[in-house]
Amino acid sequence: MFRKVVCARWFSLHKLSWAGGSLKPALVKDGSLRTLSTSARRSTVMQAWVIDKYGNNSVLRYTKNASFPIIHYPNEVIVKVNAAGLNPLDINMRGGYGAATLAMKRDPLSINKAGSEFPLILGRDVSGVIMECGLDVSYFKPGDEVWAAIPPWKQGSLAEFVVLSANELRQNLQVSHKPKSLSHVDAASLPYVAATAWSALVNTGGLNKDNSAKKRVLILGGSGGVGTFAIQMLKSWGAHVTVTCSQNAEHLVRGLGADDVVDYTAGPVERKLHTLEKFDVILDNIGGETEHWALSLLKPWCGAKYVTLVTPFLRNTDQLGLADGMMQTAVTVATKALKHITKGVHYRWGFFAPSGPALDDVSEMVDAGKIRAVVEEQFSFAQVPKAFEKVEKGHARGKIVVTVTTEQEE
Repeated sequence: MFRKVVCARWFSLHKLSWAGGSLKPALVKDGSLRTLSTSARRSTVMQAWVIDKYGNNSVLRYTKNASFPIIHYPNEVIVKVNAAGLNPLDINMRGGYGAATLAMKRDPLSINKAGSEFPLILGRDVSGVIMECGLDVSYFKPGDEVWAAIPPWKQGSLAEFVVLSANELRQNLQVSHKPKSLSHVDAASLPYVAATAWSALVNTGGLNKDNSAKKRVLILGGSGGVGTFAIQMLKSWGAHVTVTCSQNAEHLVRGLGADDVVDYTAGPVERKLHTLEKFDVILDNIGGETEHWALSLLKPWCGAKYVTLVTPFLRNTDQLGLADGMMQTAVTVATKALKHITKGVHYRWGFFAPSGPALDDVSEMVDAGKIRAVVEEQFSFAQVPKAFEKVEKGHARGKIVVTVTTEQEE
């Protein structure tokens, strides 16, 4: 504990803006030299888009005086943000979705008063450059180009700088080395959807590069961020992929490798899907009524799984409180799982789950040309409210990315 306090104090006295900065060697605990960033100009504030309360797009506020991130522990890093990706989760968080659960994650002992998360910075994807490393960080060094998926209980990427925990770098994912073949804008479109799709399809769905050949996978809602990534990953592993989307997204998903495409705007989609061969895995990005018919599309008694990313977990805790909400959630998922296991199929919930090794694997796949970024539109940092409006309209064709720092500004 003493060591953590000392490190927190040391770094709080040395947080930097790095404008016109340099690199200098520092002796670390094992006697080796570590390069640390230094600068003649120090700063305690930065530019960011924040919210001071939950609500609609009007709560977004630009500031030049956001608190500069501080390295509190020797296993943390500070990243200079080049580009930030937006996800539907950012829209939900802006409105207060999951606030009770995320507050507990940020402050498990309830030491701080209600609303202590404000001003809150949104943005779950980041691509940028490591500017400083804590003394225990060995996998990264200042100057490394990285990409990251930031957990929703952390301050986000719509800012000049963000601090990330290195004890989550290799296990509970935040950061990985950015694919060399991608620009920062393209790189910022992938981490969060990659981590989500990987968690749903690999950790929950049981698929991987060694067992996916000839497996039949259905993606309900395939033209958004998770869907466009999942198509490419599954095709690179040899799976047969069927996708539902609107007719005007068919060209996109076929270009990414989808074998069969079903237009949900041309009549009841379940009728068309029932004419196809049954599936080994279904990834549901839509939720709602799809649960009532989608599981009948699975191969019975073959270990087939339905994995939905649309769950009532955070809604339950918001409405019922943490204890009652978690109990209601457990009852709901157990009831549904038991109901369908008697029919020979598995019902599962999928969630975003950090995994540093997963991002490393994805980076290799990107550089090998097996996965490409799908950016629907790019916005400047001054256009963040417009970027939120675009995401909120739905019917995504890939991802929305915000440029925070241009190459010329570095």
